[in-house]
Amino acid sequence: MKPWHEEDSFWMKFAPVMFHQKRMEKTNEEVDSILSLMKISPPASVLDLCCGPGRHSLELTRRGFSVTGVDRTKTYLEKARKLAKKENLNLELVQKDMRKFCKPDTFNAAINLFTSFGFFDDPKEDEKVLKNVFRSLKNRGVFLLDTMGKEILARIFRERDWYEIDGNMMLEDRKILRNWSLVESRWILLKDGKRDECTISLRLYSAVELRDLLEKIGFRRIEVYGDLAGAPYDHTSKRLVLVAHKGK
Repeated sequence: MKPWHEEDSFWMKFAPVMFHQKRMEKTNEEVDSILSLMKISPPASVLDLCCGPGRHSLELTRRGFSVTGVDRTKTYLEKARKLAKKENLNLELVQKDMRKFCKPDTFNAAINLFTSFGFFDDPKEDEKVLKNVFRSLKNRGVFLLDTMGKEILARIFRERDWYEIDGNMMLEDRKILRNWSLVESRWILLKDGKRDECTISLRLYSAVELRDLLEKIGFRRIEVYGDLAGAPYDHTSKRLVLVAHKGK
């Protein structure tokens, strides 16, 4: 069997809860925060790694950035391409596994958002992704990684949740594995009398672990925040956001 992240059916069936209306409406605000943290301005070239249906790629392109969105899911890229064409935006979209995408010395900036990291059973593959990002950046390029920190999950962990999003009823059943190195979640989606189910697993990283990994790869001046707005990373944090620089 393929791992969950290589199954097209997963990304299609669960898209309504991953890209729901409230999340889409926050795109402009998130891009404002991202640009503030990264301190970049147009026409800088930006890599959006794991761009999904392109909500951040499209907004960055609207603002004058030269954007390349990369994702493994063809249907997501087709949706982004259709929107870009409708708005006459020059957005490059590439279908590629993040472990295999690398364009040396090409981008001024790179982003990887909303826990699109830690998919792989072997941590060396996470390291490979970060090495590819490092190589793809120009000297003095900057990388922003946004994920769910291990410390945050430990604070808010719940074994089970029910919630409703845009008419979709969702159940998440979670457990921690391998001494807090993985979280495994069983997702059950109910809508219109249909039931879809998938089990996913994500590798967990603390702020120190991710910072050390980025340093090992060669990044410097690594800043750690508790959300995209730049809050401190402490006991109240909602997200783990790292901004890492290539070169001095």
